[in-house]
Amino acid sequence: MKSFYRSLLLLVFSVFLSAQAVGQEVLNIDIAGVGNKQIPIVIAGFSNEATAPEKVTNIIKADLARTGMFRLIGTDAIIGESADIDYRKWRAQGADALVVGTLVKSPDGKIDVRYRLFDLGKSSQLSALSMLAPASMTRATAHKIADDIYEKLTGHKGIFATRIAYVTKTGNEYRLEIADADGGNKLVALRSKEPIISPSWSPDGTRVAYVSFEAKKPVVYVQNLVTRQRTMVANYKGNNSAPSWSPDGSRLAVALSKDGYTQVYTVSANGGALKQITQTRSINTEPQFSPDGQWIYFTSDRSGGPQIYKVGVNGGNPQRVTFHGNYNISPRVSPDGKSLAYISRRGGYQLYLLDLTNGQEQRLSDTSRDESPSFSPNGQFIMYATNGGRGALSVVSVDGRVKQRLSMKASDVREPSWGPFMK
Repeated sequence: MKSFYRSLLLLVFSVFLSAQAVGQEVLNIDIAGVGNKQIPIVIAGFSNEATAPEKVTNIIKADLARTGMFRLIGTDAIIGESADIDYRKWRAQGADALVVGTLVKSPDGKIDVRYRLFDLGKSSQLSALSMLAPASMTRATAHKIADDIYEKLTGHKGIFATRIAYVTKTGNEYRLEIADADGGNKLVALRSKEPIISPSWSPDGTRVAYVSFEAKKPVVYVQNLVTRQRTMVANYKGNNSAPSWSPDGSRLAVALSKDGYTQVYTVSANGGALKQITQTRSINTEPQFSPDGQWIYFTSDRSGGPQIYKVGVNGGNPQRVTFHGNYNISPRVSPDGKSLAYISRRGGYQLYLLDLTNGQEQRLSDTSRDESPSFSPNGQFIMYATNGGRGALSVVSVDGRVKQRLSMKASDVREPSWGPFMK
């Protein structure tokens, strides 16, 4: 836990010092749908919450509610972390789980957040954490507690302490923004009068690759969010686009048109060591590494219309992956490598999910102008952009039951990329 806060403190502090301030506009989140089975849970008020700049319990409740997997049972009770628990009382209110906690402010101004999670059916404690961090990190602490609750009760790692990258456009200004998964703690990594597209997180969460048009053509950059150092990694003749990280963070897959037709290449994350992967008289673009690093998925029109293929990381004979519909683009592989998210045009442009183990396909969105899917690091949700007059972000669970919409009143929001688990 200490390593989490050490790395997160360094990252947030460095970005805060170097990024330009954002206005007050934040992502508004609307939620629809519930999971197949909701877990009834009580989040009691933590004792001494006034010592922190934000209420820890409110952040935890909001995190859990967004998943659609929890039914929050209201209570006015304030229960400290050391209190004795009356299991029968809380079971009688229909709850399966109970969360209690305490905040203790240390002389140096840091806040120790102590929490316990109880399984009311078994009358036992499921988890307990104590996390000491600066008061400014209250939100991060609350997200980490919500992650622990989510994991203990669902069996999947939580994603509330992760971050997202996305591009906003207000007037004639484009911004690459970084935020918590709930849209909080928003910071600007880059401002430009020219478009910014295709942000992609490095596996360690310290760098973002993206395409900028500031040179009046698409060029691929990698930006270190800690040091603010920016490296140009692909600026060849023609278009340089669609960066995607290898699982070990050493390389990027990119699409380049330097020799005519757009082809898939790999390049060092520092630039150089260029290697061509596809070689055809067709367009090959939007490359994505598989989680095991053995394959690169990409979009190609070699069959007459855009479809998704995969090829070995050292090249070879590509294999076609999508066969339903005549227009499939933007492949994204799930963290476990078992599913493929993509955009398919069947009337409108919609988000689909393909089970790579059995070929079964499911439509996940009910909008018609979807783009840029991105898996959550636990593989349970997919974020994507949708354009209904003004660009917004949407999140859908992989079973299609729970949907969120993230929007800003005054800005277009597009090009989402969900960051990895913090190490």
